[in-house]
Amino acid sequence: MGRLLSVNVGLPRDVAWQGKTVHTGIWKAPVKGRRMARHLNIDGDGQGDLAGHGGEHRAVLVYQSDSYRYWQGQLGRSDFAYGQFGENFTVDGLSDADVCIGDRYQIGTALFEVTQPRVTCYRAGIRMNEPELAALLVKHGRPGFYFRVLEEGEVEAGDEITQVASGPERMSVREIDALLYMPGHPRDQLARALRIPALSPGWRHSFEALLAQERKGGAATGNAGLTSESSPPPAWPGFRPFRVSRKVQESGNVTSLVLEPSDGGPVAVALPGQFVVLQLGSASAHAMMRSYSLSGRPNAVSYRVSVKREPHGAAGAYIDQYLQVGDILHTSAPRGRFTLRPGDTPVVLLSAGIGVTPVLAMLHALAAEGSMREVWWLQGARNGREHPFAVEARETLEALPHRHRYICYSSPGPKDRPNTDFDATGHLDVQALRNLNVPRSGDFYICGPSAFMSDMTAGLAALGIALDHIHTELFGAGPSITPGIAASPRKPPHLPAEPATSGPTVSFARSGLNVRWGSSIKTLLELAEACDVPVRWSCRAGVCHTCETGLVAGTVGYRPDPVDAPTAGNVLICCAHPESDVVIDL
Repeated sequence: MGRLLSVNVGLPRDVAWQGKTVHTGIWKAPVKGRRMARHLNIDGDGQGDLAGHGGEHRAVLVYQSDSYRYWQGQLGRSDFAYGQFGENFTVDGLSDADVCIGDRYQIGTALFEVTQPRVTCYRAGIRMNEPELAALLVKHGRPGFYFRVLEEGEVEAGDEITQVASGPERMSVREIDALLYMPGHPRDQLARALRIPALSPGWRHSFEALLAQERKGGAATGNAGLTSESSPPPAWPGFRPFRVSRKVQESGNVTSLVLEPSDGGPVAVALPGQFVVLQLGSASAHAMMRSYSLSGRPNAVSYRVSVKREPHGAAGAYIDQYLQVGDILHTSAPRGRFTLRPGDTPVVLLSAGIGVTPVLAMLHALAAEGSMREVWWLQGARNGREHPFAVEARETLEALPHRHRYICYSSPGPKDRPNTDFDATGHLDVQALRNLNVPRSGDFYICGPSAFMSDMTAGLAALGIALDHIHTELFGAGPSITPGIAASPRKPPHLPAEPATSGPTVSFARSGLNVRWGSSIKTLLELAEACDVPVRWSCRAGVCHTCETGLVAGTVGYRPDPVDAPTAGNVLICCAHPESDVVIDL
């Protein structure tokens, strides 16, 4: 039997940290008297980042007085007060080694069920003024755990804690935590964890991913339980020589290149929506690295990329003015997760400008298989002169029996024909989708400028479209995912203040930077930060897998460190979305 020593609550606040503003609910303080434990919160409590904290399965955070004493000794501190670790319940007993997922406890008039270990993040370190605390909580096996509220009721400091049921499989909080974060993920233990009905959906997804990884024989690197769904591994490492077999002017500012292997061999069939990385430039100068979505029908003979020439764009100008049929381009294997999902749900392909390229590949794939799915082709362009693939898309749609087409021109030209070349004047937006009665049960694939992407994504979510049915692909470097940190003006990517003159060259393909990795920069993350290149997953010490760990995530002791400075020998291409690719020329 345990005892509830303190009930702690607190509402989110803004906190200054390393020149940024963090919105967080990590500060909790004890309250007197009885408090209502509800399905989502204790009365008077709140979370700042609802994507990573809170919700039905994370309603109440529990931490033990024994762990308080442990950390006082480890950290040499004596200034702790209840709520110090951001917990709602400070308890006597209920250690992480003894409490099991699925255990049920009566406290006061409320009934609780253990759902998962605490997922620690950098904000715990802010609260404790211990930057490495998030990693240490897991490394030392003292994360704490979450309760789900099965029956709402009142609780108060001093209440006895009575266990009323034991979870199946008898897997402790410490065991479950180590199974995800520590090295080694035994298949039988993963299967055992997945048999626990009370396990929260996030942890269940992680263990399902790990089990799938184990069944495939494991991976050379990475932890599938800490990453988002990934695409198949690239068909070849580095680059392969391709010959430009055709060069086609698709519109006033878009040029397509058809690339075939210079050795005449077959190519890996890309998934519709994937991209490749090209090395562009003369042999005498260091090549520019650029990533381009494949725009043609997936096949084993060639790849097609389509490039928009932007004002002052070096790569577009090179392709437009200098690249000739017969020239050799070194090309990566296709990669990327923005791909067409199989199934029979309606498919809604939404694009603006050059964002048409990956969704055009999806349209070709649907037509090639004679799909019976309902397909909506919704495209925005400036006018007919800047409307690439207008004829190709119209003809491809003819092969689909359940097709819909809607084209918006923001500034039609005098020769553009309403109801023939385009259907409406203005920008493609969510209101147009409402007017068209686009099915809300479909999968939505969105690609275009950042403002179009964000507005469309937010609008679809407001319409009630499930987030896992909204798929996006951004051209150019996108924003970093920094949960809890208030938005601030973003500097454009640039060369470091003191660029190195030696070391391997790193190309941030979507930011258009070629940077020397000098000896003063210890990790790839540090190099990206020095250039203000946005990195999607950049936590050095946290273990928050709700934000999908990526290439530049690093930790202390139990997950891969940030990518260390490389040695010479080959070319490494790393996916680090939304930058999409970092090419290290060793």
